[in-house]
Amino acid sequence: MRSISEIIELAKKGEPRVIAVAAAHDKDVLTAVDTAAKAGLCKPILVGNGTAIKELMSDAAYPIMEAETDEDCAQIAVKLVRDGAANCLMKGILPTGTLIRAVLNKENGIRSGKLLSHVMAYETDIYDKLLFNTDGGVNVAPTLEQKADILENAAKMLSSLGYKTMTAACICGAEQVNPKIPATVDANEIAAMTDRFTPYGMTIIGPVGLDLAISKAACAHKHFEQVGGGDADILLFPNYEAGNVMGKTLTYFSGAKSAGVVVGAKVPIVLVSRADTAETKMSSIALGCVIGG
Repeated sequence: MRSISEIIELAKKGEPRVIAVAAAHDKDVLTAVDTAAKAGLCKPILVGNGTAIKELMSDAAYPIMEAETDEDCAQIAVKLVRDGAANCLMKGILPTGTLIRAVLNKENGIRSGKLLSHVMAYETDIYDKLLFNTDGGVNVAPTLEQKADILENAAKMLSSLGYKTMTAACICGAEQVNPKIPATVDANEIAAMTDRFTPYGMTIIGPVGLDLAISKAACAHKHFEQVGGGDADILLFPNYEAGNVMGKTLTYFSGAKSAGVVVGAKVPIVLVSRADTAETKMSSIALGCVIGG
């Protein structure tokens, strides 16, 4: 896929998802939800400060469930999913950790038994297709096995988007395996997990620097000849900071369009930064609708 608009068009072809929006009392959140609903992507249930929601969206006729605190918003929205009243969850104007804690609650959450991870799709003017970055939103310092789970979550997402083949790059500071740099050791081991990832049509390169993951010119200059070099679809980062900084760099320095969700729970969780625009939030709703369909 080359653009975020392709994701939106794909979402329009499916049935509308019922989306529970936790802490919906925010202008950009409501604008995104309203736009998505009017495009036929979703049927929202707004959880949050009812007075504020009505002031921000006086003409909307969506169901509103009153909640006073961020914790209440998260718990009520998660309960809607758990009870079958909604089949998608969205983060509104509340901290990520608050929503994830409600999702992972052992008694009242919506765990699936799999690792939760964040995947963000980016459309830039300098790369000829979408880049899927993971994980810059949930897992702080993933272990080797968690990194493999994170990569498999991304592979499943791309499969849901119609990808039959894909290339993943395990991003490190260099291409040499160095026991003193654990990320390079992990990347080397993940690249060897062919039995696990070949069924997704995935080629894995790593350890590899960012330049060799996305630039064929850099590969030529450095004589990097590994299959998939310069052609990554998925960038697997060694930790939260690297993935988060990369994402914000694409957004704020290059003006990239984006869409992000958390996968691994019983339903997709539409999750982007509270500072992201209504356009990004709407695109993320579309992504959640597609992969949850």
